[in-house]
Amino acid sequence: MLSVLDLFRIGIGPSSSHTVGPIRIGKRFVDSLIRENLFDQTTRIEVQLRGSLAFTGIGHATPKATLFGLMGMEPETLNPDTADASSDRVYSDKVLELGGHKTIRFDPETDLLFDYETETTLHPNEMFLQAFDQGGKVLRWQIYFSTGGGFIASQEQLEKPLEDDIVQIGGKVPFPFTSAAELLEFCRVEDKEIHQVIYENEDSMRPRAETDAALDRIAEVMMACIKRGLNTEGVLPGGLKVKRRAPGIWQKLHGSPLSNEREQLFDWLNVYAMAVNEENANGGQIVTAPTNGAAGILPSVLKHYCCGDRENAANIRKFLLTAGGIGILYKQRASISGAEMGCQGEVGVACSMAGGGLAAVWGGTPEQVASAAEIGMEHNLGLTCDPVGGLVQIPCIERNAIGAVKAANAARLALHAPSQMKVSLDQVIETMRQTGLDMSSKYKETSQGGLAVNVVEC
Repeated sequence: MLSVLDLFRIGIGPSSSHTVGPIRIGKRFVDSLIRENLFDQTTRIEVQLRGSLAFTGIGHATPKATLFGLMGMEPETLNPDTADASSDRVYSDKVLELGGHKTIRFDPETDLLFDYETETTLHPNEMFLQAFDQGGKVLRWQIYFSTGGGFIASQEQLEKPLEDDIVQIGGKVPFPFTSAAELLEFCRVEDKEIHQVIYENEDSMRPRAETDAALDRIAEVMMACIKRGLNTEGVLPGGLKVKRRAPGIWQKLHGSPLSNEREQLFDWLNVYAMAVNEENANGGQIVTAPTNGAAGILPSVLKHYCCGDRENAANIRKFLLTAGGIGILYKQRASISGAEMGCQGEVGVACSMAGGGLAAVWGGTPEQVASAAEIGMEHNLGLTCDPVGGLVQIPCIERNAIGAVKAANAARLALHAPSQMKVSLDQVIETMRQTGLDMSSKYKETSQGGLAVNVVEC
């Protein structure tokens, strides 16, 4: 079983698969050189970005992220300002502090390459890394994949035959569910809510106090991100000249009397979600929820319904645990990678997670929570990932605002339902998976179709 803490990772923008993942890959490769006593012999590193990492890597800051990893940084702890200065020195001085321990020559023009030709078969986010000695001999090479949400895998891991189509990760848990049906059955037999089942699984991995502290930290980073986004004006980087809109909406909300409940609800959810994703586009500190591209939906719903004057630690944890349990189902049974599933695998999954989490906070039964999650995904099926200019800005920022509103509505619809819905959560997850496989690669984070080709970059 995965842990919910695997889904909610603290990192930096603008992309979990194109930024957080490559940071982790770069560091893992350097760590392998140290582990195999090859580090001292290494005088040159070459990295090839393939598939979606090549096509939208520049707009997603993948080259910079790769350098961060090779310099030994980690997404959870790096300081974006000082890290940016370090990567700038690599471009200007043509040297790299490998693992933070020694200096080697490194020219991004020749050592950090965009491979648009090699076909990616195991996953569309592929990185090929090589280490050379002084004489040009290859000391070690490795292919890694950034599989969405900051998760990474080696070629060996993805090629390994699977027993019963299940990847075994971590130790045993009391409730090892692999489907929503199994999760709901555990709830029925044990007379527990979904978050209680998830809690007990987490208890088998670490003390409850550590889980609570980690959940509280996740919520803290989410709220801090909203606060920064609401109070930071300016233009986002990348060339599209997209102006931050959240501060203006925030000021209007505080400067005008309430109009009506519907407008107010939309405005609050919109502004919180946009604040997060404008911070993400700027490379700020973000929680993958479950990805960076969809990072605004859960914080928006959490902020509006569980925090502020009504802040309640128990409800915050219930929301995150329930949402995390739903996210685990998508990660196990399909994918949360936009490069595999399109945006239905990012914004769609986040909407599903937030809808289920909110239904739980509002007192829904496990069946109603699953229905809310199903509704959240059902109405995002087929959603494409076609970022203009390869940047996580258009349509990503507004798409998170729309996703937050959809999540709240999904929770309401599920709670109003007189009986179990006709479509199950497992069925909609499988439908998303099949739709993602059928979707043209043009619409899966390559910026080769849709808005990305029909909107003229300025």
